Amino acid sequence: MPPTDGSTPNTITAELEHVRRYWANMKSNSPVYTFLLGNINIFSAIKGQIIAYLKVLPVHLNSKKTLHGVVSSCIMDWAGGMAIASTGLDNTGLSTDIHTTFVSTAKEGDLLEIEGKASKVGASLAFTTIEIRHAGERENVVAHGTHTKYIKG
Repeated sequence: MPPTDGSTPNTITAELEHVRRYWANMKSNSPVYTFLLGNINIFSAIKGQIIAYLKVLPVHLNSKKTLHGVVSSCIMDWAGGMAIASTGLDNTGLSTDIHTTFVSTAKEGDLLEIEGKASKVGASLAFTTIEIRHAGERENVVAHGTHTKYIKG
């Protein structure tokens, strides 16, 4: 069952500790991430995969009172980087390509589950896939996408 109270998983992996440290450092240096994703909960991480939860707040909404597309795209960017970080890298590189497909929406108060997977982390490029869905409803996808990052250097 997904967390609704900021709880932590039963197993704290080395990857989870690394990703949480990486996120804490990144958040302190990124006003946009702090503003849009300050309430995100990184719940679990294994090598190449992270699961996080985000409660939809008023700041996440568009003029129609549903999840703004820019928030979904920001999550794609963020989750791709966190999936790469879960492989042990201390530098998740620069974005070269981000694709977001908007499937449905969410409203204020909804809990979103975010799954980021590193499909391949090579010497120069890393490829990730991300899915945002309503927590506890694997088939109720809000958005999915891909994120490619240049990681060399």
